[in-house]
Parts: sequence; structure tokens; C-alpha cells
Amino acid sequence: MLVAVYGLFALAATARSAVQIATQFDEAPLAYVLSAFAGIVYIVATVSLARGDETSRRLATVAISIELIGVLVVGAASKLFPEAFPHATVWTGFGSGYGFVPLVLPFVGLWWLRHTR
Repeated sequence: MLVAVYGLFALAATARSAVQIATQFDEAPLAYVLSAFAGIVYIVATVSLARGDETSRRLATVAISIELIGVLVVGAASKLFPEAFPHATVWTGFGSGYGFVPLVLPFVGLWWLRHTR
């Protein structure tokens, strides 16, 4: 289930950012680049979690930790400097546009990696 949720976010973030970068990049370049970065992080986490070997688990831990830092930093920045985020990213408002799943998901992912060690 965890891999499926990460896969869904990988697809959603990557596809959304690709369309935004291709069609509206000049409107909110920071937001769109951050969405693309989030998509890459979700892809790495998805593949690493799906593979499940020791090296992949380490890579998943790094990717999910980056995800957690990203959602906290971008979430806080989007609240403190809303003018810098005229369009939303996956992590804007701590993932409020996605039901706060981006905020909860890294905690669940890190817990799962630790629990299944």
C-alpha cells in the first residue's frame, strides 16, 4: 500500500510539474521547479521501497528524509512568504492541496522502514 501511495504521488507530482513547466513556467518558476523536484524524490522513494533490498532501503530512507525536510521547509516558506509561491506545489502549505498527505507520508514511510528493518 505504501509503495502504491508513493507511486501515485510520483506520477501526480511529475506529470503536474511537467505540464506546468512546459506551459506556464514564467508564471511561477520556483513553484514548478519544486514540484518537479518533489516528483523526482517520490520516484526515487517509490522504486527504492518497491525493490526492498538493503541498498534500496538506505536510498529510500534518504529520499523520504529529503521529502520530510522539503515538505517542512517549503510548507513553512509558503506560509511565511506567500508571494514567492503564486501557484501551489505538492509541498505548499504542508501539502494542504493534497489533504496533507505529503506531510504525513514521510513519517509513515520512515516508520515503515524502521519497523520492517
